Amino acid sequence: MNSEYRDIARFTDAIQAIFPRLMHYLNHEESRELTGLGITPSQINALLVLYFNDNLTMGELSAEIYLAESAATRLVNRLVKLNLIKRRGDEKDRRVVRVTLTSYGRQVARLVFERRSFRFNNLARHLAPEEREMLIISLQAVLRGFAELEKAEEHNGSPIISSDGGSTGA
Repeated sequence: MNSEYRDIARFTDAIQAIFPRLMHYLNHEESRELTGLGITPSQINALLVLYFNDNLTMGELSAEIYLAESAATRLVNRLVKLNLIKRRGDEKDRRVVRVTLTSYGRQVARLVFERRSFRFNNLARHLAPEEREMLIISLQAVLRGFAELEKAEEHNGSPIISSDGGSTGA
């Protein structure tokens, strides 16, 4: 077994160990607070996207929350029933449907945003300035890596995985 393979195996093992705990910390309080409202993490993401970019088309929203338009439509249907968002036709193109937050939806999104800000502010206080900077750089690298893998998968039509379970690097 070569050194690069061992390094990749160690990286993968560390990520596999860290990720579930990280997701627990990120979702625990938010899930507990929103359980009574019946709102899922995907719905929360949609609300937050609209909180910062209200009045999106369905296509724009689906792209921002990384869902196919059909799945985004089902998600929007549930949010409309919960009175968190509303649909309306586009003023210039009647074929286009736009989605916006209701006042209740804006309140819920603001609550989620404020709670997340509170948690991240608390986290920042427990990290040294260099650690905060390294974390941001590392998370940006993770997002870039996933975007590159996604682009390669779209280009090749299938996941880029070699027979030994590693990336082919294509």
